[in-house]
Amino acid sequence: MLEINFSPFPILETDRLLLRRVSENDVNEILELRSNPETMKYIPRPLLKNNQDALDHYKMIDEAIENNTGINWAVTIKGNPKLLGIVGFYRIQRENYRAEIGYMILPEFQGMGIITETIQILLEYAFSQLNLHSVEAVIDPENIASEKVLQKCKFVKEAHFKENEFYDGKFWDSVIYSLLNKKKSNSRY
Repeated sequence: MLEINFSPFPILETDRLLLRRVSENDVNEILELRSNPETMKYIPRPLLKNNQDALDHYKMIDEAIENNTGINWAVTIKGNPKLLGIVGFYRIQRENYRAEIGYMILPEFQGMGIITETIQILLEYAFSQLNLHSVEAVIDPENIASEKVLQKCKFVKEAHFKENEFYDGKFWDSVIYSLLNKKKSNSRY
């Protein structure tokens, strides 16, 4: 079974980005991200309403890191500590060496390649440091921008589940994309 330890917290970098631990100082940006109907349009979760909701969300992120059950990073531009987005691994399946990747970014930073760059560094970390065999992403089929990012990062569509999640009075479809660690794959396909 996969052993995971997020201590010390892994700080990741690309040429222009620094991925650091989310902190209590990021509460305003967390609120901005998760209270915005546009950024939450394809995420079947309630909108945050106030700073306490954002603080609670931060505490949930931090607790997952402390318990080694999930990890999220604050996406920042090098030299500027402002949180532009949050990326991370959720639902880590230790027995299957698999985790779900999730990501969101403030609207003014969308379309700049930041999420693609972030996913690429997270995949490198997932396969070389966490020793994952595969990473999945679960998206709404109407989220074309997210689908394009995943395809650009070489993810492959695995499934389309019809109305498999009920939220806010309606049924939602889910599409699963995944990427195998090619260095460790023993797939027959």
